[in-house]
Amino acid sequence: MTKEEEPHLAAREMIERLEPSLSPWRRVRAVAALLAGLAGAVFVAALWGSEPGPLPGRTHLAFALFTVFCLAWAGYGGWLLTRRVPLFATDRVIAAWIGLAASVATTGVVAAVAAQRGTGLGLALGVGGLFVAVALVLAVRAHARRSALLRRMRELTGGEISGEER
Repeated sequence: MTKEEEPHLAAREMIERLEPSLSPWRRVRAVAALLAGLAGAVFVAALWGSEPGPLPGRTHLAFALFTVFCLAWAGYGGWLLTRRVPLFATDRVIAAWIGLAASVATTGVVAAVAAQRGTGLGLALGVGGLFVAVALVLAVRAHARRSALLRRMRELTGGEISGEER
């Protein structure tokens, strides 16, 4: 096929071919996030509700945080499954921020419990800091990937970006 015989694609069609709306692998990740989030929320809520006696305030806070993070992952999975447009790595940015928030909050709760008990604060901060650092690296990488994709889209479309793609 010569160059003259190749079909001419509009910029929008080229962009859609560069990053499909939801590849089979992303669909599997979305379903896994949705199911794991829902299962985690049900499990944590059942544990929380089945405690035989009154719980300390920090325990209520921990149960609430874990439930919220499980629901955030379920919401993320559901949102990802409903997308029918190229995401330009928005899904990666959102997942990275959920992971970073969960890492920071969990590290804070574990460190507070360790400090209150007077044992293992260094270990709690060390392990938690490692999780926060990994989550931060993933967030930076996700933002860089999104920026590169948006830059490439602007090159292909001549600078126009619709509101849905921002």
